[in-house]
Amino acid sequence: MIHMKQKQRAHLFVCHLLISILFLLDATIAKSQITTEVSAHINPSEHNPSVFKTNIATIGTTDGITNSSHLLSADSTGLSPLVNRTNKTTKLNRFFHTGIDETTYRPHLTSFIVPTAFIGFGVASLSINGLKNLNLSTKDEISEHQLKHSNLDNYSQYVPVAMVYGLNALGVQGKHNFKDRTVIYLTSQLISGAMVLPLKHIVKEIRPDSSNNLSFPSGHTATAFSSAQFMFHEYRDSNFWLSISGYPFAIFTGTYRAINNKHWVGDVVAGAGFGILATELAYWVHPKINHLLFKDDKTTSATIMPFYQNKHFGLSYAKQF
Repeated sequence: MIHMKQKQRAHLFVCHLLISILFLLDATIAKSQITTEVSAHINPSEHNPSVFKTNIATIGTTDGITNSSHLLSADSTGLSPLVNRTNKTTKLNRFFHTGIDETTYRPHLTSFIVPTAFIGFGVASLSINGLKNLNLSTKDEISEHQLKHSNLDNYSQYVPVAMVYGLNALGVQGKHNFKDRTVIYLTSQLISGAMVLPLKHIVKEIRPDSSNNLSFPSGHTATAFSSAQFMFHEYRDSNFWLSISGYPFAIFTGTYRAINNKHWVGDVVAGAGFGILATELAYWVHPKINHLLFKDDKTTSATIMPFYQNKHFGLSYAKQF
């Protein structure tokens, strides 16, 4: 009996260690992607103060207006290093009258390492004896310690997405405005549901509490991790540590699906993988969906013009929405 308990604890420890390593890998990969993307898109002229100084220096106090016409082209991009980034496409979004970045999101292959590993672990747990024993031993450990059940997992799955909208309402702006992030989130939930719900009826795995045969994969966990991944994408460019603050709520949701005797460990891990994958795909297809739903071909324009007033020389900046 003592040997059996030690074996169960060893299995549970290995499971927790594996999940922790995969999450650390996910965070490390995500952070390295941000660094790579930023360095790849830096245009030296955009960050060289001498460019601005040179343009100003070429405009004299008497012939500034005349010479400025050579700097500004007809499409107001004469000072493009200062006004427009050539590597991004900016379109007018009339929902909130704000310029948005319409650059197509292209996920790196590394973005799929963690969700693929999670899904693979879950699928393997359906047939590999060692992982099936891990499912059973984890259930026994939970029963032995008589952990208290809670229905908070029904609500914690939505906390990350609520945080995104709450932070934006408080002025902590994310990557997209209200309309675009709503379209992205709803798309991720549609993709997640399209993967999770059919699998439940195809696999027909009995739940730990034997209530039905719709255990694999965990829908609650898929929703929780798709929401956490959504928060990560919205804030990773501005605040990396804020962007990953939704994951603890996702982990809480998955953990309590097992504690509540509703899912096996493999169901929870697979659900996390499907949730992350759904959000990655949602950001990838968003530009096409946005174009289909909100066709808007107008573009923003910006203009810089020199002026001389009260013996002071300067530049005026105007942007049309």
